Formats: sequence, structure tokens, C-alpha cells
Amino acid sequence: MTDPTPLVAVATGFMAAKQLFAASELGVFAALGLGPATALELAERAELPERSARILADAMVGLGLLEHTDGRYSNTPVSEAYLAGRGGLDLRPFLAFWDALSYPHWQHYTASMRSARPGPFELDETRMGVFMNGVQTYNSLHAVMLAEHYDFAPHRHVLDLGGLSTAFLGEAAKRNPELTGAFVGTAEFVGMVRGSLDPALADRITLHEADPLTDAVPGHYDAVLLEHVVHRFDADQNRTILRAARGVVDAGARLLVLDFLLDPGDGRRLDPVLAGEYLVIDGTVVYPEDEVHDWLADTGWKVLETRPLPGSPRVVIAEAV
Repeated sequence: MTDPTPLVAVATGFMAAKQLFAASELGVFAALGLGPATALELAERAELPERSARILADAMVGLGLLEHTDGRYSNTPVSEAYLAGRGGLDLRPFLAFWDALSYPHWQHYTASMRSARPGPFELDETRMGVFMNGVQTYNSLHAVMLAEHYDFAPHRHVLDLGGLSTAFLGEAAKRNPELTGAFVGTAEFVGMVRGSLDPALADRITLHEADPLTDAVPGHYDAVLLEHVVHRFDADQNRTILRAARGVVDAGARLLVLDFLLDPGDGRRLDPVLAGEYLVIDGTVVYPEDEVHDWLADTGWKVLETRPLPGSPRVVIAEAV
């Protein structure tokens, strides 16, 4: 008989996701950040019924996010690093975003496929804080992974054009003392990120208000970063932004395009949900990587490689020609 395991694993994945969201929100990982614990000790620390603590902990053991040895539960390295709230990058706000906003959106997916219209993505005042905390937390993870897997050492002045977070320049600057940078975006986005800039880097990273679609981009650079830009614009707008980026560098400069992209090779458009023919997830347009390559070739860039980043979107690395 053909093994149905892959099908069953995907079909039941929503259960694992909800268990993870609950364990994070109810403080299981934070409680174990204080040290290994029995189910009763875990329940006392997290202020949960012992039965609930045991159910959640056993579920996380099954998912590889907790360990169970000699009757005591403990965090794994990944849950200790990202979910225990004991310093470092805390991804719990992004899990809260997935649970409160993204997960309900996906509940409308069957109806959206039937109607070829996107399902509702409800973002009111009461949810805006969850949304912003979640998105900026996830951006911070992407920034760390990019800085750890791309060598910024050869660069001296880097432009983040039209992005969503100062964390990318910040992480690169922390690792490279000679590096300076500029974050250029609309007044709305510059105002949104101004308070997130690390004060220790304020003399090395500047913020400039300019719309990359309509305004001249200030400065001259040896590398440009487009982080989470591509999915927010249509094809013509992306070409405009790429031309603006090419206009502020010399030949040989690098361009880093970090975004959610479909695999290259077949040029598929997988989903007619939004304006025509692209896959749409939580309001994000996911373009085929082949199409991004075409835009780059049209606007003065040559693709060098695509590099995967752990737990993050891939980054397309190009060179100005």
C-alpha cells in the first residue's frame, strides 16, 4: 500500500501550529527558561492546570521544540534562543501575529479559491499593535540571518531603499565597524521606523524621506538592499525602484533583493487570487524569481546568485553593469 504519511502530515499541520501558538502565549517556553521542570513544576511556573501543562509540553516534545528526560521538560536550543524571552531575538510576537491575524485569514482560503478573490485580512486598531510587533520581529530575524550569511565587510555605504525595517542596516553595521548606511523611504515609513533605530548606530545610519517611485534618491552607495520591497509593488513599479537603485551606484556595486519568491525555472503563476495571476498570501504578492531576474536585466543589473537564508526569504544577489 502507498504510504499516506506525507498527506497526513500536511493535513494535520494546523494542529501543530495551534499547539505551538498556545504554548508560546501561555508561557511554557518562558517557564522552562528558568530551568528543567516536571509537569507540576511547569504548571506552577506558567500558572496553568497541570493537565494543560502536560498536554502542551508533550506536544512540543513531539514537535522537537522541548526535550523530556528523567521526568523533566526542558527547552531545546531553538526554543531557548527564540521563545524563552531570556535575551536575544524573541520571536513570540511573530507567533502572536500568525495566530491572531494570519491563521484566521487562511480559514477563508477555500472560499477565496472558489471565488478567485482574496479572503478578508482584518486589521483594525485593536490588532494593529499585534501586526506591527509581529512584522517587525520577523524582519529582525531576516536581518540577523542576512548579516550572518552575507559578507558586508567589502561595503562601506549601504542603502536600504523602500524597506520596512532599520534592523537590516543595524545588523550589518554591528558586525562591520566601518560600514555606514542610509534608510530611504516615504515619510510614512521613515516615521514608522525612526524609533526603532539603535541609538548606538545613529551616527552611522541616516534616515531620509523620499518616495523611490517619484523622488530622487539621495546619496551614492556601493551596495543597495531591497528588503520586503518587491512583494508590495507591481511589475512596473518594481522596475522603477530598481532603476532608482541603479542610479545611485557605480558598475560593480551589489544589489540584495530579499523577498518571498516562487522557485525559478518554470515561470508559473500559481494563483489568480489578487490582481490577475500571482500567488497571494496574507495580502502579499509572491512573484516567480524568474520574473524578478527579468526586471533586474531590464534595469542594469546582472544576477550573480540566489542564497537561501535560514528561517527567512531567499536573497537574490546582483551586480550593477
